[in-house]
Amino acid sequence: MPAIDGNQYLKRMDQLSPNVWIKGERIRGKLSQHPAYKGAMLTKASLYDMQLSPELISKMTYPSPTTSQNVGLSFLQPKTKDELEARRIMIKTWAKKTAGLMGRTPDYLNTVLMTFAASASLLKEQDEEFTKNLLKMYELARENDLSFTHSFINPQINRSASYEEYTAYPIAAKVIKKNADGLIIKGARMLATQGGMTDEILVLPTGQSDEYAFCFSIPTDTEGVKFICRDSYTHDESTFNHPLSSRFHEMDTMIVFDHVLVPWNRVFFYHRQDLAQKLFSRSSFTPLTLHQVILRQIAKTEFLLGLAQKMVITLNINEYQHIQAKISEMIIGLETMKALLDRSELEAKIDEWGTMVPNSHTLYVASNLYPKLYPRMVEIIQLIGAGGLVAIPSEEDFASDISTDINHFCQGAACDAKTKSMLFRLAWDLTMSSFGSRQTQYERYFFGDPIRLSSALYNGYPREEYIREVENFLDLEKET
Repeated sequence: MPAIDGNQYLKRMDQLSPNVWIKGERIRGKLSQHPAYKGAMLTKASLYDMQLSPELISKMTYPSPTTSQNVGLSFLQPKTKDELEARRIMIKTWAKKTAGLMGRTPDYLNTVLMTFAASASLLKEQDEEFTKNLLKMYELARENDLSFTHSFINPQINRSASYEEYTAYPIAAKVIKKNADGLIIKGARMLATQGGMTDEILVLPTGQSDEYAFCFSIPTDTEGVKFICRDSYTHDESTFNHPLSSRFHEMDTMIVFDHVLVPWNRVFFYHRQDLAQKLFSRSSFTPLTLHQVILRQIAKTEFLLGLAQKMVITLNINEYQHIQAKISEMIIGLETMKALLDRSELEAKIDEWGTMVPNSHTLYVASNLYPKLYPRMVEIIQLIGAGGLVAIPSEEDFASDISTDINHFCQGAACDAKTKSMLFRLAWDLTMSSFGSRQTQYERYFFGDPIRLSSALYNGYPREEYIREVENFLDLEKET
């Protein structure tokens, strides 16, 4: 089966029977009909529909190298700058459909899997079969348009650098035994976004020790796998009252592995921290996943800027200089992110695996910048809305006996009360609801702890040329 449409995605998900728990109860029946999952799954289905629409299919898919049928373009290993640009167009198209608010659209982990597959020969150091496993998984995913959730964080028990786990019953997921059939996994992993609503779970190594350095992919409904959901941020299906959470709410889950058998043909490596480090550092994982992330964040910033400006027009506050300064601040942030992305592509080069890779240093700068930009842009929207974001009429108010009062007292300078309420509910859902608060925290920590991100930039960014310039300058000063 090549690239799928939305109906195929939903049908495939409904045929699964994942073990998903929310508020102490197991979800029975079709996951796509459960209020906590329905909106996101319908939105995800609409993304799959887009890739097969006649006007977009050439931008969203490419001919499979094995079957020549159309497959998702996010699986493409770019070998030229034109192919890198094609990936950019595809990713941005999906990102704009969700206003950048869904961090786990299928292209994210499709990209991750593609980058690993491109450098799969690294795994021969442990077993040549593991290289074959990874390549077969990539091909299976590409040819069947599989979707993935992933996990690479241990439960947050103790964040100290020296913490080691000594419990008899594992907390963090680990290999407790191996046999002729495969690895036996027991314990838990965080933080699987969209847990339960994907075909596969891609488990990545944590950065601790050999004990937690393993990587594999298994079906979502594998025996012994349990997804435990946090509270749902979806309140109802009204796109008026909850315009964002009703569409884009991605459930975050903890995955519990209870003596889960991972067959050998699904294992990519295990108990090899050195292989984990090589796979992440030598593959195109970082630059190409950051490329996808920054594109999504740019789409999100464009949406935030448009929302802020629409609120300014609605309230007729264009002439205030402090408002102009706030909007300009958002513009500067957006244009900076765009410039960094453009420069990363301009300086793209072929890596050792034949992949056209954007400049990672530039993308690291963007990933360090956005966790600071996003909370500030959220604050700006809150400041523009001011007290108007505290009490906003509901869809039910406009259909009730008090509708005359609502229409008269809740209008805006440039629109009627219903239009203003829709706009302000959008702003509230983005910046003040539980959904919106999760978005802010999500962007703060999307690609890791901000301090570690800055350390990675500090340790990786080349500065020798600039140091030499200073040294040469001082030498010239001495001669004069």
